[in-house]
Amino acid sequence: MAVYTDVSDGALRAFLSEYDIGDLTAFRGIAEGVENSNFVLRTTGGDFILTLYERRVDPGDLPWFLGLMGYLSDQGLSCPRPVPARDGVALRMLAGRPAAVTTFLSGVWPRQVLPEHCAPVGAALASLHVAGRGYDAVRPNALGPAAWSALATACRADGDSVQPGLMGELDAALAGILPAWPGHGGHADLPRGQIHADLFPDNVFFLDGEVSGIIDFYFACTDILAYDIAICLNAWCFDADGSFDIAKSRALIAGYESVRPLSPAERQSLPVLASGAALRFLLTRLYDWVNTPAGAMVTRKDPLEYLRRLRFHRAVREGGAAYGL
Repeated sequence: MAVYTDVSDGALRAFLSEYDIGDLTAFRGIAEGVENSNFVLRTTGGDFILTLYERRVDPGDLPWFLGLMGYLSDQGLSCPRPVPARDGVALRMLAGRPAAVTTFLSGVWPRQVLPEHCAPVGAALASLHVAGRGYDAVRPNALGPAAWSALATACRADGDSVQPGLMGELDAALAGILPAWPGHGGHADLPRGQIHADLFPDNVFFLDGEVSGIIDFYFACTDILAYDIAICLNAWCFDADGSFDIAKSRALIAGYESVRPLSPAERQSLPVLASGAALRFLLTRLYDWVNTPAGAMVTRKDPLEYLRRLRFHRAVREGGAAYGL
């Protein structure tokens, strides 16, 4: 459930009175997502999304996120556009939480990922990267390589209760990935820019076979562009049985390169970037698994799903089949 903060009818109407979006006609919570409280608003002026930002989001980052979304929308990317109130300010307070209204995007996210979803996703990701070139504000990746060792340390006491020997395997993964990371240990850096950093299937809407919208920019940051592709390889290209689907990978990368061709260095770095992406999501899932008290608002996800993916990428790095390049 992704409604953690209740909003009274009176408080909502007072909040919306500061906007020129029409009169409220319907209001319902969205029972998906894990980070924030989300509601669909229907007014006489159309449909909108209301988001209340919960405790896991740093309020200091919200102007950057909302600014990026507005900029990308101005560049023609189909993403939520923050709606300012009459005073020109989009970020406000409601029910004791920072809150914003954004435009509504039509479409549905794919519950079962098929190869035909992957080329449009790749093209949409590349379009995001190209559109973001002019957004000069920088937000470092708070969950990038510099954070992984600390995350592992925070999981160390209970990590092996999830699977015996897990922490030793993660230590070995860190020891292999961090020195090989682009821009580290003498390795050349790769093109950087604004990345989504969380482009999972439930953050992409489709309509008539095409991407109709990209949502949930609250992990977005300034980082290696090809790392965003690596995140998508993990999120879109593994089947339910844990096997890697090379047809999906080929489609995703081909779709991306139809908009922004990859350099040879970016292609060569995909195995280590994909390993790092798998490790990042494994560690954050593991952290939630072992550190979240019962009754907390965080929905825990199985970290071992990403252990299997990490092992696959390690095999690729050791000379196995690549990603259909």
